[in-house]
Amino acid sequence: MGTKDPRIDAYIAKSADFAKPILTHLREVVHAACPDIEETMKWSAPHFDYKGAMCGMAAFKEHCAFGFWKGSLILGENSRSGEAMGHLGRITRISDLPTKKVLAGYIKQAVKLNNAGVKVERMKGGAKKPLPTPPDLARALKSNKAARAAFDGFSPSARREYVEWLLDAKTEDTRTRRLETATGWIAEGKTRHWKYQK
Repeated sequence: MGTKDPRIDAYIAKSADFAKPILTHLREVVHAACPDIEETMKWSAPHFDYKGAMCGMAAFKEHCAFGFWKGSLILGENSRSGEAMGHLGRITRISDLPTKKVLAGYIKQAVKLNNAGVKVERMKGGAKKPLPTPPDLARALKSNKAARAAFDGFSPSARREYVEWLLDAKTEDTRTRRLETATGWIAEGKTRHWKYQK
């Protein structure tokens, strides 16, 4: 018999109004297609496990996402992962989803793969070379001792996330705003994606 996790009830309740029916619908279809599913939270989002990780969903400001751990084997060319996180693209209403029958079919395929113990080869990322600290960030950190100490204490990947965020700015105004925000967050000991961490 499957399990329900009250943290997922809370997650749905805190989600935007447009997302609540989508998440509820996805949850119901997953349970109907796999009665032995176990709910959990991973990376602060609802996930569903059956003999290992199987699928998960998330709500964002303007869309929802749903994906499978073995999505490439389940959806193949039908995957819309280029549109948003997950494999079903940007979901803004229930009608953006496949029919219940099609979605249940995907879930049953995921169950079969997990029953068979099929593993999906994950791309292994090589160690990235450290990025040099941009001069404007270096100056901001030099003038803020708390930020400098925190930044020096971050892991190389946490430092890289801030540097890439600054370098990805399309305009000087955006870069200036990001630099101010980054300096404040770093001084508080926050990594770039602190909002998404538990």
